[in-house]
Amino acid sequence: MLSSFRLRRAAIALLALATVAGLPARAQERSLTAPTAHARIGFERIRLPGDEYVGLLGSSYLVDAPAIPGFALGPAVYGAVSGHRGGFFTLGGEAAWRRQIAGPFGVEVGLYAGGGGGAAAPVGGGLMLRPHLDLLWDFGPVALGISVSRVRFPNGAIDSTQAGIVLDAINDFRYVPASHLGTPVRGGGRSGFGFDRVQLVAGAYRTRSDLTLSDGTSAPRSLGMLGIRAEQAFSPNWYWGLEANGATQRAIAGYAEYLGVLGYETEVVPRSLNLGARVALGMGGGGGVPTGGGLLAKAAAYGIVRMTNELGVALEVGLVDAPQGRLHAGEASVALVWSLDGPDASGAPARPTRTDFSVGLTRYNAPRRDGSERPLVADVLRFDRYVAPHLYVSGEVHSAVSGDAGGYSAALLGLGWSQPITSGVRAGVELLGGASGGGGVVSQGSIIRPTGWLAWQLTPAVSLRLGAGHVRSPHGGLSSTSVDASLVFTYGVGAGS
Repeated sequence: MLSSFRLRRAAIALLALATVAGLPARAQERSLTAPTAHARIGFERIRLPGDEYVGLLGSSYLVDAPAIPGFALGPAVYGAVSGHRGGFFTLGGEAAWRRQIAGPFGVEVGLYAGGGGGAAAPVGGGLMLRPHLDLLWDFGPVALGISVSRVRFPNGAIDSTQAGIVLDAINDFRYVPASHLGTPVRGGGRSGFGFDRVQLVAGAYRTRSDLTLSDGTSAPRSLGMLGIRAEQAFSPNWYWGLEANGATQRAIAGYAEYLGVLGYETEVVPRSLNLGARVALGMGGGGGVPTGGGLLAKAAAYGIVRMTNELGVALEVGLVDAPQGRLHAGEASVALVWSLDGPDASGAPARPTRTDFSVGLTRYNAPRRDGSERPLVADVLRFDRYVAPHLYVSGEVHSAVSGDAGGYSAALLGLGWSQPITSGVRAGVELLGGASGGGGVVSQGSIIRPTGWLAWQLTPAVSLRLGAGHVRSPHGGLSSTSVDASLVFTYGVGAGS
C-alpha cells in the first residue's frame, strides 16, 4: 500500500486532472458571452489547538466579473485529506482579485467565507473565513503558485496561518446573458459549467462485520447513500467528473464525500448499452465513519442502459477505501443518467436553457443531542436548471454558519415550478429531498423540504429571492419552519447544453 504522503499527492494529482483535462476549449460564439473562468485546486496544512495538523484540500470555480477588471467570484469547498479529522468540510463562496505584476508573474488576493466543520473539530457555529495572498506563475492555460492564507473560525477555536500550493486552470465560462433568454441562439457546443451529463445516484456500501464507528458502536453492515455526479468527456471514450454523496440513515447522519473522477466508457450495443469503469479520489468522512484523515478512494465498473437519447439507467459495483482509516467496503448503486450535450453540438438556433445559480442563507430550528431545540443558520448554494418554461430541476447544499451547529450540512435534490406574477416578480413552489446530519443535530439522515418563494428582479441577471417552508426528517427528529433569502444569478446555456 502507498504511503499516506504518496496517496495525498495522488489525490491532488487526480483532482487537478479532473479540473484541467475536460475544461471546454476556448471558443468564440457571437451569441454567447465568455468571461474567463478559474478552476482552482489548493493544498495546505492548518494547525488546530494542541499542535494538531490537518491537510486541507480546497477547490473553487471563479468566474470573472467583466465590470471589475481582475475580480472573480464563485463557489468553493474545503475539506480534510490528512491528519485525524476525516469528515471535516466547509462549503461556501470565494471572491478574488488578481493582477499581473511582471511578465508571467502575478498576485491574487481573495476571501473565502463558508460553513461547515465536522469530525469533532472546534469550529463553534461553523463559519470559516479564509483570506489569502497568492503568488502565481502564468503558463497560459494553467497557473501555478504558492499561497499564504489564514483559516479562522470566528466563533470556534481554530485560527491558523500557513503556506500552501495552488493550481489554477484558466478557461472560459460561456453563457447566454439573461436579457437574451427569449432569443434563439446557436449553442456551438458546451456552455455554462460544461458538463455533458449528470447522474442522480442511490446506493449502499457493504462494510466489514467488525467495523466500528468513532464512538465504539458497531457500524451498520449497509451504509445508504444518495448523491450526484457531473461528468464531461475529453476524448471519445475518456471522461472526468465530480461526485458528491451523503448518508441517508440515522446511524451515520452527517457522513459526506466529495471526489474527482476519471473514467473510461464504450458503447457496446449502439444506442442501447454502454459499459465503463472509473476511479475516484477525494475526501470523505463524518457521521462517525472511520475514514482517518479523510482521504477516500473508489474503483468501480458499470453499465448504462439507454432508454432515450437523453435518459438512461446505470448499475454499478465497486470498492471504497479510506487508506488512512478503517472504512473498506463494497459498493453498489443505481443511477438515473441525464445526458445534456457534448462539445460538438451546434444544431439549428434554439432558445437557450434558463439556469439559476443562487447563494444565500436559511434559518430553522433544529433539535440537538443535548435535548434542546435551537435555531441554526446555514449558508446555501443552489443550482436550478429549467426543463420546461416553468418547471425546473433543483440541487442545493447548505452548511451551518451559526447556532452552535458547526459540522451540520444537508444536500437536497428535487423539482420546482415558477410563474411570473408581474414583469419584475416571480413566484414558485418546490419540493426537495436528500440527506443531512452532523453538528450535534438530531436527524434521521434523510430530510424533505417543501418551500414557497417570491423573487424580485433587481437587474435582468440578478434577483432577490425570499422563501418560507418546512424542513423535516420523515422518521422523526428534525421538524421546523424554515425561512431563507438568497441572491439569484440567471443565465442561459445553449439549448441542450
